[in-house]
Amino acid sequence: MPAHSNVREVPFARPEFDEAESRAVAEVLASGWVAQGPQVARFEELFAERVGARYGVATTSCTTALHMALVIAGVGPGDEVICPSYTFIATANAVLYTGAMPVFAEIDERTWNIDAADALRRVTPRTKAVLLVHQVGLAADVDAFAPLKAQGIAVIEDAACAIGTLYKGRPLGAGGNVACWSFHPRKTISMGEGGMLTTDDRALAERARQLRSFGATVSDHVRHQAKGVVFEEYRELGYNYRMTDLQAAIGIVQLAKLDQLLARRAAIARRYDEAFERTPGVQVPANTPDAPHAYQSYGIRFLPELAIDRNAMLAELAQEGISSRRGIQPIHLEPLYVGRFGRLSLPVTEQVADRSIFLPIFPSLADDDQSRVIQAVTAILKRAS
Repeated sequence: MPAHSNVREVPFARPEFDEAESRAVAEVLASGWVAQGPQVARFEELFAERVGARYGVATTSCTTALHMALVIAGVGPGDEVICPSYTFIATANAVLYTGAMPVFAEIDERTWNIDAADALRRVTPRTKAVLLVHQVGLAADVDAFAPLKAQGIAVIEDAACAIGTLYKGRPLGAGGNVACWSFHPRKTISMGEGGMLTTDDRALAERARQLRSFGATVSDHVRHQAKGVVFEEYRELGYNYRMTDLQAAIGIVQLAKLDQLLARRAAIARRYDEAFERTPGVQVPANTPDAPHAYQSYGIRFLPELAIDRNAMLAELAQEGISSRRGIQPIHLEPLYVGRFGRLSLPVTEQVADRSIFLPIFPSLADDDQSRVIQAVTAILKRAS
């Protein structure tokens, strides 16, 4: 039955802001320094400390962080970069920005993360890097790719969805690889837009800081602190990938709330698990002691024995005022990539994408609204069984 106008809509996601973020922004506006400056520097320090890295380099998005990470790794025309197709298109787009070619690997049907065995089979003499995507808050098998570094192949972690995610007892970002992060409104912490590159390598961090600001050898903030005449130079082609102090001020407040945001997401996920894990033909998110899920999103997969039309389910939930999303659209099926590289076949990726759905999850999701989601999904599943 279509939702009536007096039925409250259940959004798919929502950023969690309150007066603390408003005050932080007001203080930056009053300071007169709204571009990249002291708040960005402070946010970089706090974020790097939280994820266990030595250095943080704030950017405009995870996409731009990934682009810089690839450039710094020496990726360029003629090179290949292995990555999953089951990820947001930005992952592969960052490879195209460098002139290199993305080589798509299969995913594990249980975790939805890159299948290490399949990815390693795709390594060639042209392979320059591997992009490990920690999909929707679950760590990929990072250690399986460590041997590639001895071959001169960079291992870069796309941790856009993975702030707060643990891998074998350590936070993602603490393993020594370059990692890239997102602060989009659907992420666990947000400032509207924004990203971060983290690393333990000081020289790499310094080069990233120059690249994000047109390649300038001295930043505006450093020139200001010098209290004298300081001239910058431009020795290589750089970009305008700078975060503002307005965004960083929000990020500092959001980071202080991270533990409570993660705890609330985990509680919502547990309730979904309890509702669906014993339903025949339904697969709930993977979650193991080595890789506990951080639940940036909550997705369920319909196994082949369950006769259900996923798209019809999305439409029916929308009619009930419940916003949900299809499984991630594989990049290799997008017209841009089919046109450039032809029609590829990744059966596991395609099957997971076609038979999965993401349900509403965000810390302020009311219990009653989650009950509506559970009841609506359960009713559809019963009719399909």
